[in-house]
Amino acid sequence: MSDKKPVIVYGASGYTGRLVCEYLREYGVPFIAAGRDAARVQEVMDKLPGIETADYEVAEVAHEVGALTELFKGAKVVCNMVGPFMHYGNEVVQAALAAGVDYLDTTGEQDWVLKCKEEYGAQFAEKGLMIGPNIAQMFTNGEIAANIALETPGTNTLDMLVMWKGLPTIASTQSIFSTLMADWFYLENNQYVPWDINATWDTPVPGQHENAKTMPWGGTANPIWFKDDPRVINCKVIGAVNNRAIMDTVIATKTMVVDEIRPLPPKEQEAALAQIASQAQAQMPPRERTMENTSLDSVYATGPMARSHVVLHGTCNYKQTGLLQAYIAMCLLQQRPNKLGFASACHAFNYRDILGQMQAFGLMMKPIVTVHD
Repeated sequence: MSDKKPVIVYGASGYTGRLVCEYLREYGVPFIAAGRDAARVQEVMDKLPGIETADYEVAEVAHEVGALTELFKGAKVVCNMVGPFMHYGNEVVQAALAAGVDYLDTTGEQDWVLKCKEEYGAQFAEKGLMIGPNIAQMFTNGEIAANIALETPGTNTLDMLVMWKGLPTIASTQSIFSTLMADWFYLENNQYVPWDINATWDTPVPGQHENAKTMPWGGTANPIWFKDDPRVINCKVIGAVNNRAIMDTVIATKTMVVDEIRPLPPKEQEAALAQIASQAQAQMPPRERTMENTSLDSVYATGPMARSHVVLHGTCNYKQTGLLQAYIAMCLLQQRPNKLGFASACHAFNYRDILGQMQAFGLMMKPIVTVHD
């Protein structure tokens, strides 16, 4: 039996990676905090609250399939925090597959989620493994709310809103700009339909009088998660930062990127996007504040003769993401998921159990559920 610690957090020195490590400590799960610079990873670990009670070690690894495979061998799960994932994810997925470990990440890139499904899903299933991209607050919460809404019989259409207050991390900012180079899709009559990338709306927000400025926000993974669900034929997701001034800036920047950068050759696109992303977020944001950095997910499930509405109010979206990653990793150590291969958090494990974990840690209120019979 291998004595290697069972969970590897790759990209542990980043904002989200350190939170995953914090919650693995909470669960008492041994882990390896890995990155390309061991000294930097150790510096971050030394500052984590309660780290002296964690069972962990630090590892330095090159971002290459061979080196990553060697690191992953003998472990059980890798939590990949290194994005943008369309740029850096392939090496980690291929190494996870070669080493025989389950793979999780936090991507918000719809094209990467589709690639994981179409290119890698069957290979992971054949090995009895799970590949679970997109396990993060901004996407898993909506999936939980949608599953609760779908408990109402006769619903088949999901209209989803995701919002949060706060600043994106450096890696999140890079991923956001990366999505602007891809097409975005929603689900209509069980087929992917491209969004108008310039679409915006003034959207009513449950619990507040002021409307929010929203956009398709990359399409998200939920149209993909529900594509093969017999309960669902339509799924649209829109999103926003719950700050109108910030959203005005986001939309203006998106328009500029689409008009001025998309027409450039690929290499010039990458350089221009990297420059804009660094200007938008050049430093790590401060640690989240429970009273300030809230999240909201609202899902309407409708059908010809059925209506339901579910709202999830939470706090500290990046902490939620850290908890989601740590909890799913812990579950994978104890049992095989409900679905092998390409799977979401809610495909793999019970969505109400996942919600219960966030409630147990004080990150989520009880769902507000309204059903119209």
